[in-house]
Amino acid sequence: MTDRLFARPEPRVNFADFIGCLLSDVPRKNGWQIAAHAGHVSPDRQQKLLAEAAWSADALRDLVREQVVTHLGAEQAGGHAVLVVDETAALKKGDKSVGVSYQYAGITGQVERCQTMVMLTYATCLGHSYIDRSLYLPQTWTGDPVRMAEAGVPEEVGFSTKPALAVAMIDRAFSAGVRGAVAADSVYGRDPDFRIFCRDNDLTYVVQVPCDLPVTLVGDKIRADAVAGALTDPHLLRWQRYSSGEGSKGLKYHDWAWIGGIGIDDGPADGFEYSLLIRRSVSDPTDITYLLAHAPVRTPLPKLIRIGGDRWAIEEDNRIGKSEIGLDHYEVRKWTPWHRHVTSCMFAAAFLAITRAAELGKDQAEPDRA
Repeated sequence: MTDRLFARPEPRVNFADFIGCLLSDVPRKNGWQIAAHAGHVSPDRQQKLLAEAAWSADALRDLVREQVVTHLGAEQAGGHAVLVVDETAALKKGDKSVGVSYQYAGITGQVERCQTMVMLTYATCLGHSYIDRSLYLPQTWTGDPVRMAEAGVPEEVGFSTKPALAVAMIDRAFSAGVRGAVAADSVYGRDPDFRIFCRDNDLTYVVQVPCDLPVTLVGDKIRADAVAGALTDPHLLRWQRYSSGEGSKGLKYHDWAWIGGIGIDDGPADGFEYSLLIRRSVSDPTDITYLLAHAPVRTPLPKLIRIGGDRWAIEEDNRIGKSEIGLDHYEVRKWTPWHRHVTSCMFAAAFLAITRAAELGKDQAEPDRA
């Protein structure tokens, strides 16, 4: 499978050793640990693989996407597939590693010195795994050409917001023939360019939005959190209890209200409509989340809830990526090695997801035994 990535056998062998360590129970996937697992006397081979060898991380990314979609694809999963976008942080010391700066880190809930990677996951009922990645470069980096050059960042790379990076990744997947709905949190849902890109490409999406997002209802522009109060007729706002998917303790149930005919972004795509989903906690009715949906007219509420609920898949990918595969264990500082490490972790994650789906399918195909 990887023959098309490497022109020489040496990097191919080192890559296999690298992936073998990522899939192992070695607790820390850094240079010395990888070398020890592979039986090397030093990390030199792995450092050369990441920094100097002739191979393309983008070609590996495309291979990962191809394999994930082939084995977990919508055709095998009853037509349901969701592209889920989210960012995750890697805490780092010092200020030399590419993209590192003081920024919000979701893993700690506060501002930390870290790198932020925007990830794209492909999810179906058969499984889920990463299919793309982008490193977020703050303006403190993109505004400093010397610092960018020292980190090996290509000259054509400039500042892009996280939603803009997500758009580029979804567009790459779309251009490669990948199809599916889109799910994301409010970092992306609040961004009009992100929403308009999805609309202009006739993409169904269910994205979390902030409570103060302005929407149009019956000709009046109001905040999302004022919609429920504007609907005084109880027949227009009915709460229904649905599960949005599996959680750590089983199915996650919420009370849901659905309001169609919402206006935003100069109207939906042809044959589509906007609607606002209000999600309320069963145990705490004051805990309310707002989601904006862009979907074909008369799409049933349970389907929209399912799309929005699939956002958990990338949260699980981020958790497994860091705790088991070494997604944030890298000790590299420059642009090319960063992309090679993270994309190799995507390859390892895809192997696990595809293997898991194959084993699940095998179990389901076997007849019940007495």
